[in-house]
Amino acid sequence: MIKNYIKIAWRNLWKSKGYSAINIIGLSIGLAAVLIIGIWIKNQLQFDNFYSNQENIYKLWNKYKNDDGKINLMDVTSGRAARALLEDYPEVERAARMYWSSTALMSFGDKKIKSKGNEVDPSFIELFDFKLKRGNNHQALAEVNNIILTESLAKSIFGDIDPLDKTIILDNKEPYKVSAVMQDLPSNTNFDFNYLIPLADASKYSPNWNTITFSTYVQLKSGTDVDAFNNKLINMIERKSNKELKGSLFLYPVSKMHLYSRFEQGVPAGGKIDQVKLVAGIGLLILLIACINFINLSTARSQKRAKEVAIRKVVGAKRFHLIVQFLAESILLAVISGASALLLTKFMLPLFNKILDKPLAFSSSDTTLWFSLVGFIFLTALLAGLYPAFVLSAFKPVKSLKIFARSKKFSLNFRELLVVFQFSIAVILIIATIVVRRQIEYAGQRDIGYNTAQLLEIGLEGDLGKNYEAIKSELINKGVATAVTRIGSSITGSSGNSWGGFSWQGATPEQEKKMGFNLGRAESDLVKTLGLRLVAGRDIDYSRLAADSTAALLNEAAVKEMKLENPVGSFLKWGDNSYTIVGVINDYISGSPYSPVKPMLIYANKTALFNLVIRTSPNRAIEMSLKQIEEIIKKFNPAYPFEYQFVDQKFAAKFNDQQQTAKLAFIFSGLAIFISCLGLFGLASYIAELKTKEIGIRKVLGASVSGITAMLSKDFVKLVIISILIASPIAWWLMNKWLQDFSYRIEIQWWFFALAGISALFVAFFTVSTQAIKAANSNPVKTLRDE
Repeated sequence: MIKNYIKIAWRNLWKSKGYSAINIIGLSIGLAAVLIIGIWIKNQLQFDNFYSNQENIYKLWNKYKNDDGKINLMDVTSGRAARALLEDYPEVERAARMYWSSTALMSFGDKKIKSKGNEVDPSFIELFDFKLKRGNNHQALAEVNNIILTESLAKSIFGDIDPLDKTIILDNKEPYKVSAVMQDLPSNTNFDFNYLIPLADASKYSPNWNTITFSTYVQLKSGTDVDAFNNKLINMIERKSNKELKGSLFLYPVSKMHLYSRFEQGVPAGGKIDQVKLVAGIGLLILLIACINFINLSTARSQKRAKEVAIRKVVGAKRFHLIVQFLAESILLAVISGASALLLTKFMLPLFNKILDKPLAFSSSDTTLWFSLVGFIFLTALLAGLYPAFVLSAFKPVKSLKIFARSKKFSLNFRELLVVFQFSIAVILIIATIVVRRQIEYAGQRDIGYNTAQLLEIGLEGDLGKNYEAIKSELINKGVATAVTRIGSSITGSSGNSWGGFSWQGATPEQEKKMGFNLGRAESDLVKTLGLRLVAGRDIDYSRLAADSTAALLNEAAVKEMKLENPVGSFLKWGDNSYTIVGVINDYISGSPYSPVKPMLIYANKTALFNLVIRTSPNRAIEMSLKQIEEIIKKFNPAYPFEYQFVDQKFAAKFNDQQQTAKLAFIFSGLAIFISCLGLFGLASYIAELKTKEIGIRKVLGASVSGITAMLSKDFVKLVIISILIASPIAWWLMNKWLQDFSYRIEIQWWFFALAGISALFVAFFTVSTQAIKAANSNPVKTLRDE
């Protein structure tokens, strides 16, 4: 019996090949989109959520309040915090610090490889229980010169040789013994390192409580109430700094860091989870549009089968058999769509991996995705098959024949609602794409305060630091560079922060406690090299003026917040250090291009400088300049490979996340329009088929092709216009809410909606008119003769 149902179902689908193809294509695309999105969402939800003690692992955060009452948070702390937690609080099982990532040259024999790693406390590897392929968690970082390598790095350095207990040289200086090899980090973690070495002397990085340079991770004992524990940390900084510093500390779950990293007034208010919800919602909407097509066309075609139902009933068919038959056809079509969706997913996933920059893969052993796919297939099939199965199967044979015979008009009421809903979603997605793209362009056009063109960054590694003056002199004398400087961190990166402990003439005690700066370190020619604008005073000139060892620059935002009328020549005290303000520079963006510029202090330094910055000559081709720079760098630092970064490209990378969102919005809105138009195409074809005789009669009576085309198209165009009117306020509300996450953002303009509406109208009209013109050009003699 089941075989018979399937055979008849297949014959009916094959009989209506065009409509079946439209249904299968639309539903396949919708299911494939949901599968890909589901794989990505599962990856996001599992970020740093796979450690054995993940419910007890936290990151330590700083919290402090500004003069205006705004609460600021930072996920870096003083190096002294970890030890204080272990000594003062019995609830703490483990605490481990991690210093900022650095890139080191690793040498083993003739093999030289540069890789990124971190200095960490020995307890770090136990706290996160990373899987070790070789070695012991408890002993891996027990010795000062131990090193842990990831599996891929060990393979790159040693090949098939057993790496355990082998010695490698870091930066041509320190020998390190390989004590363990760990499994490569998964794609769903925020950690990014290929090696770990013990944190030997943390005091040099964090000499006091107001210098915050470490990520501090804490494991609490099982059963500890984290809220109650956080209450104990409120006055910890004040107590440890003898009331010199204000602010508090609190623990935040590592498992929530990826998805819930945005705070408002110290309270979690979203983050990556918003993007996850947005993409999940878009995926479900696309599937919904595909399902609407499926249901629309299935129910539309089923009306033509009323006579079939009546005849089958006359010859003895039971209602149950008819229900099963219609559901079998619907399920067969959905199953074919599901199989096609799997093939599409396999084919399209690499493309999405490039957009998302994630190595996602469809695993045949992933039961969650399989259950979801099967569930969607049968739910869609059930929804599409309900009408023909339960409504048409209930018709009385005589009544069904009469209705079919008399029916001259085709009611679109229910299907009109579905088409309106479809195109409303499509228009919302088009508007979202326009808004996201405009926001990225707006931030990209923002004046960043310095000239990124012709600007290179090179890490000060090996012998570059001690040969800096010779390198600088040669670069300028040979005309390769117009200016050269060295700085403490990347120009485009987030600089270090420090708050409290500052004092200056005219400052109130409250200002001194709450004043915070983004910190920068530089030597000489910073203003000239970066192309900054001096508002007042001069640049730091430490290389030529010994007195500039205590010189500092402030940006305009700092001068404004400090309320300094004559900043040049004034003194700023920070802990035990005193600096002379020699100049004021314009506000320039060093962090997020979407955020306001914060107060910045750049102070003279010669020891803790990690980047060489070169402004190449605009009169030479960049290829020639790079070749000469490489020759000069290799001359003074032959042991290291020549590596550089263009500052403009590094700055452009700050837009990657939003660019990804824009690309996804564009792809999904395109899919939504395509699937919606498939449905319109199918319905237009069906209506043209129903009105075959009417069109023939109109042509005989003198109707023109354009008149018939307009008659068939106007109802659909009306539905799209209604969709635009419904979608516009919804899109405005959604995108206005999305833009609230950006301090520097666009205003939503009326033409966004006009452009989206015109685009939707044009595509819909083009889709419908193709079928309308085809019907209008048909031969009336043939259409009127057809019965």
